[in-house]
Order: sequence, then C-alpha cells, then structure tokens
Amino acid sequence: MAVDAEVIGERQHLLALAYRMLGTVAEAEDAVQETYSRWYRMDQPARDEIRSARGWLTRVAGRICLDLLGSARARRERYVGQWLPEPVPATEFGDPATDPAARTALDDSVSTALLLVLEAMTPAERVTFVLHDVYAVPFAEIAEIVGRSSAACRQLASSARARVRREPTYRVSRQQHDRVVRAFAAANRGGDLRALAAVLAPDVVLRSDGGGRVTAARNPVYGPDRVARFLLGALAGRPEVEVVERETADGLGFALVTDATVIGVVTLAVAGEAVTEVRMVLNPDKLSRWNPAKDA
Repeated sequence: MAVDAEVIGERQHLLALAYRMLGTVAEAEDAVQETYSRWYRMDQPARDEIRSARGWLTRVAGRICLDLLGSARARRERYVGQWLPEPVPATEFGDPATDPAARTALDDSVSTALLLVLEAMTPAERVTFVLHDVYAVPFAEIAEIVGRSSAACRQLASSARARVRREPTYRVSRQQHDRVVRAFAAANRGGDLRALAAVLAPDVVLRSDGGGRVTAARNPVYGPDRVARFLLGALAGRPEVEVVERETADGLGFALVTDATVIGVVTLAVAGEAVTEVRMVLNPDKLSRWNPAKDA
C-alpha cells in the first residue's frame, strides 16, 4: 500500500514530467493537482491494489497532459506575439548540486531548444516521446494512455525522434556555453555595437515573448547587426533595469531586474564561439518562479 508520504513525495517527479509535456509551470501544476485529485478520489481498497504509486501517478499525469495539450495548442494559436516555453531556475525541480533527482529533472530534455521542438509535435507524439525516451515508460503502458496500440506508439516515438534529429541542435559543454554568454554580457555592457555583433553567429535570431502583457518584439529579429542594435537599444531605453547573471535550465542566463522584481529572463543558445539564439521571456505570467517572495 502506498502511504500518503510516498505519494506526496512524487510531486517533483510529476511536475518535471508535466513541464516537459506542457511547456509552462502553471499548466504543469494544474496537471499535477488533477493527478492528485484523482488519486484521493479513489477509495482506500482501490489504492491498496496499486503496486506502484509512481507508476500509477505517471500514467494518470500523462493522460491529463495529453488532454491539456489539445486546448493548449488552441490557446497558443491565439497568443499575442511569439510564444516561448517558460524559463525555469536551475533549482526549480530541486537543487541539482545536491539532489540526483534534480540533476535528472534538469537534463537536456528541459532545454528551451528541445521544448520548442516538442511544441511542434502532435500531442500523442509529445506524450509518447517524453514518457518513453525521457522516463523509460514501456510502450505497452503508453498505449493505454494515448489509446493506441504498442506498435503505433513505437511509430509515434520514432516520428518524434526524427523531428528532434531534423532540428539543428548545438551541444557545447556547460563551461563553453557560460564563457560565451559572459563574453556576450561584457559586449552588451560596453555598448559597442561592433563588439556585440562579433559575439553573435551570422544566423543569430532573437525571440521575445511578452504575451500581449508587456511590450515585446512581435516578430523574430534576424542577423547579428539587427540583434545587436535591438539589444543595445532596449538596454539604453531602460536604464533602471539591472542585468543579473542567473543559472537556468539552459545554463547561464540573465534576469532583468527592477525594484527587486524580475521583469524578464534571457536565455541563450551557443554554437562554437558564438550566440545563435537569444530568447527573452517578458510575459509576467511566465516569471512567477523568479519572484517567489512576491508570489507568497
């Protein structure tokens, strides 16, 4: 029999799983809450028959996320401007420095690059990929969740992997990533357009997510000269904003802080010695994890 402490202890696991499937912490928390509601709506004899609380909770959370993905896609089609996954602090799923489970929760499968690829998948592909390739759930169990045969689920996973392989992915060590990011920051602080453009890749793109809540670029900005001008102009126009280094699930990034409140989070993708993508999340709905005291 699974005791309450064991069940409650699965919350971080479920939150990390749902975040990978849904792309925002708020939606992930809704899915986890509904998962627990279904657990506690069962009578005790039914709970006693469950051999693995984690397995049951994982399957139910997967089914809930599958249902939520359909409505989430419709909402994102109406989203104002560019939609980006919610950035999370490096300690969102626990402290990776001391917690092995947290290190697993913050692997490459929560990188913004992969979450954007997952966003382009069908709901069934995304759920199957996350459950099987990230959490090693057998296809027979996934088949019950997505309502398809095991063979069909294998095909879904294969299709999802093909999508991931088709996307340009840049893998550099964390040390190299952070070194390039700090060079990018130094060039920004110096206000030198040429120096900043030199740190940006020829095909660099900047994406800004304000969600219609705050001012943000509605369309991507392409090319080192345009991206550099955009960044320097944005900083010059908001001299009260402090740019602070922060660890994110994507490696070293930056919090934009004013009046002790994080008003934006910037993460970067790096290839070789250059920044290939700048992602600015300014939508306050996606920054609650960066202002926990104010939330409380």
